[in-house]
Amino acid sequence: MYASTKLPRTSALFISGLLGGVIFTSCASSHQSGNQALPPMAADSAANPGSAPARESSLSQKAEAAPIERSRPQLIKKAAISLTVNSVDRTIDAVSQIINQQQGDLIGLKQQQPKNDNPRYTATIQLRIPENRLEPTLEQLAKLGTVNSRNITAEDVGDRLVDFQARLTNLQKTEANLQKIMDRAGSVRDVLSVAQELSNVRQTIEQIDAQLKSLQNQVAYSTITLNLEAAVSSTSPQPALGLQVQETWNNSTHSLSAFSVGLLKLGIWLIVYSPYLLIFVALVYGFRRWRRTNSPRLTQTPESTSSE
Repeated sequence: MYASTKLPRTSALFISGLLGGVIFTSCASSHQSGNQALPPMAADSAANPGSAPARESSLSQKAEAAPIERSRPQLIKKAAISLTVNSVDRTIDAVSQIINQQQGDLIGLKQQQPKNDNPRYTATIQLRIPENRLEPTLEQLAKLGTVNSRNITAEDVGDRLVDFQARLTNLQKTEANLQKIMDRAGSVRDVLSVAQELSNVRQTIEQIDAQLKSLQNQVAYSTITLNLEAAVSSTSPQPALGLQVQETWNNSTHSLSAFSVGLLKLGIWLIVYSPYLLIFVALVYGFRRWRRTNSPRLTQTPESTSSE
């Protein structure tokens, strides 16, 4: 009886000891694996707690020294420059060479010849230059003459670009969803309804995509308006005496021929309206004869009354 009660106690103690060893072994292995998983800096800090604040301060200094990246503003730049030059034609040729060097485009040219109200030769040139070549191009243009005025304007369209891009992305997702719905649609009515909605979404996508590309193009290329004005009035020299005599003779003969043609036209008009003129002359002649025949009677009537 005693032996039977002692055996369970011994087995219980043996099982408890075995479980304790397993638990101790697992704790030791987990502690070792945790130390191995730590990075070298963490392991060093765990080994040397006093060196942790120094390393944290060095990391904070490096974080403060690192620059913060900012998004570049999307600017539409427009420049205008006015020059007084010796020769407008030669300056236009020089501007064409500058445009080719800077990989730009000529988008407008307007020349105005000298007139009485404006005796100077002027020209207006519009060119488009890559955004990163705007300042060098303006410097080269300023060397072509005397700068009268110069200004640069910039408009930030970054928010508009982001808005267009977000709307375009959402519409493309909507288009994909509508395409899936259209593939699953059963009846013809549903297919037509989804197809109409899909067409509207695609049209909106094309419009927004065109506006987005237009803004991106304006950001990538800057516009320059160049106004040129001749320094000396472009008045033609006085012609020689022989040329003046010849010009006077030509003008006089032209005037004589014009006067002769005018008289001939007047004669034609008179011939055409001659019947009316003859009737008018006859009426005037008859009226005058009537007055002559009746005037003596009016003058004799008082004399006859006085004699009586």
